Amino acid sequence: MEFLKHLSDTDIEVAKAIKSEISREETKLVLIASENYTSQAVLEAVGSVLTNKYAEGYPEKRYYGGCENADIVESLAIKRANELFKSEHANVQPHSGSSANMGVLFSCLEYGDSILGMELSHGGHLTHGYKINFSGKFFQSYSYGVDKETGLIDYDNLLKIAKEIKPKIIIAGASSYSRIIEFEKFKAIADETGSFLMTDIAHIAGLIVSDMHPNPVPYADFVTTTTHKTLRGPRGGLILCKSKYAQKIDSTIFPGIQGGPIVNIIAGKAVAFKEAKSDRFKEDQRKTVANSRMLCSYFVEMGYRVISGGTDNHLFVLDLTGKNVTGLQAQQWLDKAGITVNKNAIPYDPNPPAITGGIRIGTPIVTTRGMNKEEMQIIASLIDKVISSKGNEAVIKDVREKTKELCYSFPFYRNLINRCMF
Repeated sequence: MEFLKHLSDTDIEVAKAIKSEISREETKLVLIASENYTSQAVLEAVGSVLTNKYAEGYPEKRYYGGCENADIVESLAIKRANELFKSEHANVQPHSGSSANMGVLFSCLEYGDSILGMELSHGGHLTHGYKINFSGKFFQSYSYGVDKETGLIDYDNLLKIAKEIKPKIIIAGASSYSRIIEFEKFKAIADETGSFLMTDIAHIAGLIVSDMHPNPVPYADFVTTTTHKTLRGPRGGLILCKSKYAQKIDSTIFPGIQGGPIVNIIAGKAVAFKEAKSDRFKEDQRKTVANSRMLCSYFVEMGYRVISGGTDNHLFVLDLTGKNVTGLQAQQWLDKAGITVNKNAIPYDPNPPAITGGIRIGTPIVTTRGMNKEEMQIIASLIDKVISSKGNEAVIKDVREKTKELCYSFPFYRNLINRCMF
């Protein structure tokens, strides 16, 4: 069967863009820590006729008729999420991780209440209180960070800040922190200051369900995550909470901040949650961390400064200030060479957010493609060549050929390209 046949007959421009995207994902080394490649089973669920169904409400409590199949997939997703994380209640309707975080904050806070989240430049997230985000506009936001020397969360200073401001909610979680997050310490601090505890595990959810990172569910009042990073599902969000908060969370999501759920995406979440129970998935998560540690160690050996000195999860941040290279420069040079990373702020960064002093590197996608420690050494060497050359065009051209060769050895969506008949 021809792939994208109907689309190419209707809209060749969009069809070509999709084919080009498949080619990009196949022929470049994608090291974006917040991305992954879904299985074709997830793609099929997301691209199904469930996209047609409006299903406002929750299973067995819909505002529209004809929701019997929507009820099946949402109930499966809820059940599987709770089994995976050992949680009491799950809401699978958030359209994104940001929507999930908004749902939690709006469910337990009033306008102007104080929140305490991780400083964005230290590894936090926009929705943890950044001043131009809704979380910083609707609420009085404060931040904690990492120690300047060690790059580790300073729990003593976190406790000091929490005692001073007594936040209504403390947010644990990060988008570029490479070490184990000690949720038990966050819980103790929240208890001491009478605060709710919310943990945002968007990056490490797949590691958690595979026992590669501690689970925050026993400690947190609320747990939020995306489903498309280490969980390897479709782009979307998820909220887990204790049963006593279930009604408040559900009513805040709908009708509070969202309308009808995206049923086809929920179907993709259900599939991803089932896949995450498999031994294959757990082994991939183990390899993801092993690859991250291996790749990180090669950079340390080559004289690069890694924030916090190493990694315990799927990512790490390289400080490039000692190389007299900005994160933006490295991102642009590497992309030309077929290596996709993102510029990333480093703690106490001397550069503005649009430039940054570092890059973030993650191993979910290369691991999903089947790469191992041997390939990590090659990848580290290729990245170093480009950065050390300061973007030399001849070096970039040579590295681009090598990245293509490496990618061709680990195909993932190539059969989709081969089926594009235009």
